[in-house]
Amino acid sequence: MHKLVSTASLGLAAVLTLTGCGAKVVPDDKKTGPRAVTVTNCGEKVTYDKRPERVVTNDVGITELMFALGLEDHMAGYVMPADKGSVDGLPYGDAYDKVKWLSKDRVTKETALSAHADLVFAGWNYGFNENALTPDELHEAGIDTYLLTESCRNARTGTSRGIMPPLDALYTDLENLGRIFGVEERAQKLITQYKATVADVHAKAPEGADRPSVFLYDSGQDQPFTSGRYAAPEQIISEAGGVNLLHDLKDSWTTVGWETVVKRNPDVIVINDYGSTSAEQKKDFLLSYPPLRNVSAIKHERIYTLDYADLVESPRNPSAIERLGAYLRQVADGS
Repeated sequence: MHKLVSTASLGLAAVLTLTGCGAKVVPDDKKTGPRAVTVTNCGEKVTYDKRPERVVTNDVGITELMFALGLEDHMAGYVMPADKGSVDGLPYGDAYDKVKWLSKDRVTKETALSAHADLVFAGWNYGFNENALTPDELHEAGIDTYLLTESCRNARTGTSRGIMPPLDALYTDLENLGRIFGVEERAQKLITQYKATVADVHAKAPEGADRPSVFLYDSGQDQPFTSGRYAAPEQIISEAGGVNLLHDLKDSWTTVGWETVVKRNPDVIVINDYGSTSAEQKKDFLLSYPPLRNVSAIKHERIYTLDYADLVESPRNPSAIERLGAYLRQVADGS
C-alpha cells in the first residue's frame, strides 16, 4: 500500500498478544555457518547465497516483521514516513530505538547504497514502484530484494495486487524470512501463536446473517480508498466476525465510488488511522457527508478505528482481529 503510518492505536499495548517482541534471536543454524537458501517469493524461486546482515526495510509493517523475528541486528536501518509518530508505547519500541531511521520518505537506490544494504525488504507500492524504484534496479547494483507477499502482483488481473489470503501472506513471509535468516523455530512459534489467537476470535464470531458488513475507509472524499479481498483488512474483518463490503473486489488497496458504498449499506465503518488527516477528522467527514446519511453505519454511528499498522500485513494483524472482533460482537448483539 502506498499510504503512510500513524501513531499506535489507543489501548494497543493492553491487548497486544505478541510475545518476545524485539527479542534478540540466535539463528537456528549458527553452528553450521552460512548456506544458500531458496524460497518462493511472489511466485518466483529466489536464492539468497548467505544470510543478509544489512537489511533496509520500507514502512512499518515490513519493519516490524523483522522485529518480530528478533532480526534487528541484521538491519542497516528502516525507511518510514515522518507521520509514524512517536514509538513510545509501541510494540518493538526497543528495536526502533536500536535500528537507524534512514529516511522519512520511500526507500531509494541511493538510500540503500548509502546504508551499504545487502537486501531491501519492501513491496509494490510499499516502496517499490515502476516510476521510482524497482527490484531490478537494486539487483543491478548488487543488492538482493524480498517482496512483501501482500503486495505481490496478480498475473491474472494485471497490475492489481494479491495472490493469496492476507493472513496466508503474513505466514508465508514469516516462514520465508525464518529460512533466509536461519530462525525457522522462531518463525514457526510466531505463526502458531498468531493462528491460535485468530482461531479463538473466529470461534466467538457471529455467524450467518448476524455477521455485520464492514466498509474499510482509508481516505479520500471524492472517492474512497479502501480494501478489496487481497489486502489485510479482508481477513481481519472476516476472522473478526464481519463481512468485507468489497469482498468481491479482486485487488488489495484501491479506489471505489461512494455510490457502491451507499448501495451496499455497511453496518460498520472501520477507519484507517494514519497521515495528516486524523481519525476524528475522517469520522467527522463521514458523519457529515450527505450521500452517506442513510447508511446504517452512519445512522447508528458504528464507526471503529484501527491503526495503519494494524491494517497492512504486519505482526499486529492478530491483535487487530482480536480488538475488532470484540467490537463486532457488540454490534451483532445490538449493544
